[in-house]
Amino acid sequence: MPEPKTAISQTHNTPESSGEPAATAAASTNGGAPSEDQVLEALKSVIDPELGINIVDLGLVYEVDVAEDGDVDIQYTLTTMGCPIGPLIEDQMRAFLAPLDGIGEVRPEMVLRPAWNPEMMSDEAKAALGMF
Repeated sequence: MPEPKTAISQTHNTPESSGEPAATAAASTNGGAPSEDQVLEALKSVIDPELGINIVDLGLVYEVDVAEDGDVDIQYTLTTMGCPIGPLIEDQMRAFLAPLDGIGEVRPEMVLRPAWNPEMMSDEAKAALGMF
């Protein structure tokens, strides 16, 4: 699993609560498809409602594939198999990726393998949860 590359603030605005989503700052300026890094940065605005930490730093995003036409396939998981927040997370993924220049269809897919475990979290997420 790729480790998240950067730490982020845990204060995020939703597209509904602010005029300028955090993802807009990372939007592509060349009119092409967004980069994988831009997609991951936008996904850091999606917060797990139970833990209050973004899904990238939690290690819930397993794979991001950006096609040349801007379509994005995202494989993600949840902290537990029976967790009911999958639809909420998928809606937030679409909402935070929508402002990116060149974004096409966003296709999240929840996978259960490999099973998530706390070792998949970034150091920042572990510190926020007091795991050091």
